[in-house]
Amino acid sequence: MVLKSTTANDVSVYQISGTNVARSLPDWIARKRKRALKNDIDYQNRVELIQDFEFSEASNRIRVTRDGQYAMATGTYKPQIHVYDFANLSLKFERHTDCENVDFLLLSDDWTKSVHLQNDRSIEFQVKGGMHYRTRVPKFGRSLAYNEVNCDLYVGAAGNEIYRLNLEQGRFMQPFEVDSETGVNILDINNVHGLVGAGLEDGTVEFWDHRARQRVVKMEVIDGSEMPSTQVTALKFRTDGLNMAVGTSNGVSLLYDLRRSQPLMTKDQGYGFAINKITWLDDNSSVSNKIMTSDKKIAKIWDRHSGDLFASMEPSVDINDVEYIPDSGMFFMANESIPMHTYYIPALGPAPKWCSFLDNITEELEEKPSDTVYSNYRFITKQDVVRLNISHLIGTKVMRAYMHGYFIDTELYDKVNLIANPNAIQDQREREIKKRVEKERESRIRSTGAISNTKIKVNKDYATKLGQKLGSDAAEQVVNDDRFKEMFEDPMFQIDEESHDYKQLNPVQGSKPLTAAEESDEEKMNPGGNSDSESESESESESEDEALAQKRQEIRRKHDQRLREELEKEEYLKKMQTVSMKPLDAAAELTGKTDHRNLSFSRRLEDVNREREQEREQKQQIRVHKNVRGEAEISFVPQKKKKVRIENNEDRGKTRQNYEGRRRASKNAFRGM
Repeated sequence: MVLKSTTANDVSVYQISGTNVARSLPDWIARKRKRALKNDIDYQNRVELIQDFEFSEASNRIRVTRDGQYAMATGTYKPQIHVYDFANLSLKFERHTDCENVDFLLLSDDWTKSVHLQNDRSIEFQVKGGMHYRTRVPKFGRSLAYNEVNCDLYVGAAGNEIYRLNLEQGRFMQPFEVDSETGVNILDINNVHGLVGAGLEDGTVEFWDHRARQRVVKMEVIDGSEMPSTQVTALKFRTDGLNMAVGTSNGVSLLYDLRRSQPLMTKDQGYGFAINKITWLDDNSSVSNKIMTSDKKIAKIWDRHSGDLFASMEPSVDINDVEYIPDSGMFFMANESIPMHTYYIPALGPAPKWCSFLDNITEELEEKPSDTVYSNYRFITKQDVVRLNISHLIGTKVMRAYMHGYFIDTELYDKVNLIANPNAIQDQREREIKKRVEKERESRIRSTGAISNTKIKVNKDYATKLGQKLGSDAAEQVVNDDRFKEMFEDPMFQIDEESHDYKQLNPVQGSKPLTAAEESDEEKMNPGGNSDSESESESESESEDEALAQKRQEIRRKHDQRLREELEKEEYLKKMQTVSMKPLDAAAELTGKTDHRNLSFSRRLEDVNREREQEREQKQQIRVHKNVRGEAEISFVPQKKKKVRIENNEDRGKTRQNYEGRRRASKNAFRGM
């Protein structure tokens, strides 16, 4: 069977009949779809509780007879009256009226006697054979109430009068005059003591005694809302004769005790629409202290003492009226759609006798709860769309845009993912293997200061350093703390040690670690440092830290000098190779210069050492100091560049000095010759 259901607070609400569509399709489309539905398994297994439980356009009011065997409903268009027989689960008959129905009452225990208030100021009395009598009231009516004690029919209208029509005498009696000139919205009669309650448009409730034919008291309703114009749109007495419920146009329901003027409970419907129906659900012992209030958006069932919500019924169309079937958990709903809605709440009571099979259906559905709305869909982001190469499906029916991504059918996603990544199964297997290996590694014996928390999924290196710094116990407390546990569980908090910001905040991590030789030099520079530090005071420890820092700088300076010597040695070897492999220069022999090839190896070595000493003397004047961050300080002594004097035998007798590169004042190149 196919039943729409919603669950809240562990209470299931089943929608037996009714659709979420306000308008019908054209006839030719409907016939075509009906032919296509013969192969639809869900349509074949549907539950059609009452046949033709609908109107051509919308339904206005619905009532169930006191004997529980029939239901009468009014709707449009054309204005109609439908009577449904529960024994046959079908429509018994339908009648058409001249005007649309505003409100109606059932005067007998079955459907045979009813009175209908029309929107043309007329009142029609319907009997078994058809319309029995028709009369009119001076102003447009809004509500009906019938007093069985004296056979008075009360009509609340737009004026300041409550019209009384006595059905025993067959004439109008003197009306009740209320203080409001705007009109009476709702009427109700307390069956225990016969008090008549009238909810007025000015936000007050007047109580009348039909025996004295005078006003007993007038009460002002304050719902606590900020809206200045508050109207009383719903009114209902409880069967105990002491309690009363009032609904306002601001969507607030108030519960009163007739012995006090302050409300016992105030409940906001939540949508701000006027309350159109209030029903006490106390006739059934299993649902004691429950009350139902509805507006055009939603019908809510809640506890009258605590105000806690028990269940709710929310169709996608506007609600006009809600009728509760006594001693059961079923509700009929007249609304602004073609079919009328039927709801069944098993936690509220059993199904009526004429549809007891619903209990078996709902029990099977409770054993096999239906999936959620999005169980067949998978949410993917825009990056997943690009990765799966399905950008061409954006805008089609198979991909539904939602927030920053899309919903896609699960089966379609599996197929597309398999095409885009054929090795997905193998990758999943490798991930599972890796996960198991990591789990076994965590169970091994750990070293001192290690954290044994298996919840660490990210930043394991940082957790290890934290354990070495604070100790394993303190580090585990930090990891298990609710304030910091996401740092070791959520991949969004993964520390990227290769990022620029991390290197800026942790510059020591980027420096080159000391070698074994450097560590030995540091030990030689600081022999017995541990014993001395234990004996010194706190003031001396600061100076010792400065001394250690200077010693470390000295060690690094020596290390840099050792690197420079190694580079110079490599340059020397390269020069030696070039000297040994250099070919004979004929021009050098003509000029009389020394031929290095004819010199011995010791002579060559002396020349090279001499050149190295000259270069070293020049370099000693320039000092380069580097710190741990890579910054360099260069100090040097500036020297004046020596001018190379050109000696020319022809210019010896002249006093003018001639240097290479000296600018001449004249353009004559032969001047001074």
